[in-house]
Amino acid sequence: MFEVLTGTGLAASAGLNAYIPLLTMGLLARYTDLIDLPSGWQWLGNGWVVAILAVLLAVEVVADKVPVLDHVNDVVQTVVRPTAGGLAFGAGSTSETVTVSDPGSFFSSNDWVPVVTGVLIALGVHLLKSAARPVINATTAGFGAPVASTAEDATSVVMSLVAIILPVLVLAFLLGLVAFTVWFLRRRRDRRRECQAARAAGYRV
Repeated sequence: MFEVLTGTGLAASAGLNAYIPLLTMGLLARYTDLIDLPSGWQWLGNGWVVAILAVLLAVEVVADKVPVLDHVNDVVQTVVRPTAGGLAFGAGSTSETVTVSDPGSFFSSNDWVPVVTGVLIALGVHLLKSAARPVINATTAGFGAPVASTAEDATSVVMSLVAIILPVLVLAFLLGLVAFTVWFLRRRRDRRRECQAARAAGYRV
């Protein structure tokens, strides 16, 4: 069960920032004993891969904090983040960590399942992020973009570490994500109704 939570946390993290969970796993596998990547995923700890991920992360961090450019970045990341989520779930759920000593037992017969699961989780989080960002930009005249982006990056970092070190806390994040989704959808519905009412009042005048 812990390997599922580890994979879920890493995939959700990738939905916020594609490179943070992959870079986190690579760095921890290369320099610590907190995670032991299986043979098929040890390339994540390669020095060149870590360096490339660090450069891509730097570009992502900057692009996601500039209004308008963040929207373009989200469009591009519609492919990148789910892909990273699939990789993160696949690698994380089959790795030996401080809380998972027998990671191969859960997905022993269907190796493709964790990758597909990670893609879907990351895609869902990415779509929610992409839908929320224009609303934040519109209501704050663009000033909220860097704040929201910084919060998302911080959440991605914390979630990646938690997923590896203490995966049970991933459940709290998932509950928070569900609560935010419900609130966001209700808020969006209410704003749509307010706009419709305002247009209707304008026509009557």
